[in-house]
Amino acid sequence: MQPSPPAPTLNCTQCGGELHPDESQIFLTCPYCGATVYLDKAHVVFHWYVAPTLNETQARESLMRWMAGNQTVKDLDRKARITAQAFQYFPVWYFKRGSREQEQIELQPAAATSVTELRHISIPAGDLRPYEASLEAQSLAPSVPLEAATSWAMQGAGAGVQVLESALVHIPLYTFKYVYQNQPFTALVEAGTGATLANIYPAKAEAPYLLAGGVTALVFLSLAALPVLGSLIGSESGFTVGLTICLGLGVLAVPALLALAAWVAAKV
Repeated sequence: MQPSPPAPTLNCTQCGGELHPDESQIFLTCPYCGATVYLDKAHVVFHWYVAPTLNETQARESLMRWMAGNQTVKDLDRKARITAQAFQYFPVWYFKRGSREQEQIELQPAAATSVTELRHISIPAGDLRPYEASLEAQSLAPSVPLEAATSWAMQGAGAGVQVLESALVHIPLYTFKYVYQNQPFTALVEAGTGATLANIYPAKAEAPYLLAGGVTALVFLSLAALPVLGSLIGSESGFTVGLTICLGLGVLAVPALLALAAWVAAKV
C-alpha cells in the first residue's frame, strides 16, 4: 500500500504560522495571530467582511429611491410589486493590482450571480473587518476558484501590472425580487453603502427622448436657415426680413418645444 502524499503546507498570510485545518474546513482563524483566513486548495488569503449599516426597512427605502430615479421607467416605485426579499453575506474576490506607479482595486464575484454590477461597488479598505464565525449561517460559500478569479481580474492589465494582494470579502446584500407588468426582476441593495445594483430593469425608453430632441433640432435648423435664404433672395433686406421671421417664430417655438419635452418626461 502506497503512503498517501503529504498534505501541502499552509501558512498564515499575516504571521506565517503553519495552519492545520480540519478536513473540508475552508474558513479558519490563525491560532497564532488571530487573523481570519480563507483556504482555497493550496492558497491562503485574508478573509474579511463588510458590516451592514442598513436594516431591512432602510434597504427597502434605498430600493424605492432607485426605482423613483432617472434610470427607471416612470412610477416604477409605485407600480412594481416586491415579491420576495432576503439578506446574506455574498462573497467577492478582492484584488489589489498595479505596479510601482499606481494601484487599483478589482472585484470579482466569488459565487454565481446574475448581477455582475457587483464588480463595480466600492469597498474602502477601512470598511474591512476580520470575518467572524458567527456570520457563517448567513454567508454564501465561495464557488469560484481563486485562480479563475485572478485570471479574470488580470484581463486587460498592462505590462508590469501584477496582483499585489488577494482576499476574500463577504459583503452584506439584500436581494429583492419584484414584478413589473408581469415581468420578474431582481435588484440588490448593498447594505454597507445603500447602493442599488441591477443588470436588467425596466429602463426609460430612449425613443421618445430621441424624437423630441430630433424635432427640436429640426425646428431650430429650419429657423436658422431663414436669414440665409432671405439673403440669397433679397440681399441685405432679405437677410433682415429672414432674421425677423426667424426671431418671431423662435419666440413661438420655444414654449411649444418646452411643453413637448415636459410631456415626454411626464409620460416616459
